[in-house]
Amino acid sequence: MHKFLGRRIPADAFLQVLCPLAAVPIMYGIGLNYKAHIAEAGFPTPDTPTVFTKPADALAGPYENIPISKDCQLTMDYEGELTVIIGRPCKNLSPTDNPVDYIVGYTAGNDVSCRWWQMPERSGNQHGYAKSFDKFGPIGPVIVSPSLIPDPGSLHLQTFVNGQERQSTGTDDLLFKIDDCIRHLSRGTTLRPGTIIMTGTPSGVGAFMEPKGFLVDGDVVEVKISEIGTIRNKYVWEK
Repeated sequence: MHKFLGRRIPADAFLQVLCPLAAVPIMYGIGLNYKAHIAEAGFPTPDTPTVFTKPADALAGPYENIPISKDCQLTMDYEGELTVIIGRPCKNLSPTDNPVDYIVGYTAGNDVSCRWWQMPERSGNQHGYAKSFDKFGPIGPVIVSPSLIPDPGSLHLQTFVNGQERQSTGTDDLLFKIDDCIRHLSRGTTLRPGTIIMTGTPSGVGAFMEPKGFLVDGDVVEVKISEIGTIRNKYVWEK
């Protein structure tokens, strides 16, 4: 036990790492944005970024448990992603505007996905619902300034499930770069400070493994990005 402002605090309370953002206005996801992932999925290469959204309550911290609804437990998946956080209002960027000027920093993210609800017969090819359950968007552990990562296309992303590597890709494999994504999202739309953009996942997701690599109750997913750090989240089935 420790004393803080006259109160006795359990020692393990000082070990908790909170989400680097207390709240967000909205979370954007970019689908099919790594060339190798497009190839493994067998989909046509998109001409413009494929966009979906997650609501504010999808936000979770870097080491939080992810509660999985009983209606999602058959086909749970992971998507390690380089994540961008907007720092000031951004709308209708011109060709001469520098998107980096609107970025407060980069972090690691996991676009938690339930493939059952993503299937076309249930989703109408709209990805958002399958990715929008509470805490389906953990980020962290820190926000790194663009001044410390001058080239976000030179990072290395890895995803592990229970210590087994599932994804390992350089961010130079991105089809639409971060500048492209911000320009596209700002078209006629104000990106508010705190807006999160998950820039896409590389190859190696569970849905395209044979046999399938879907997750089970208690599995731990780690997303590690060079120069940023690692998030670690346990998927916990709701009873």
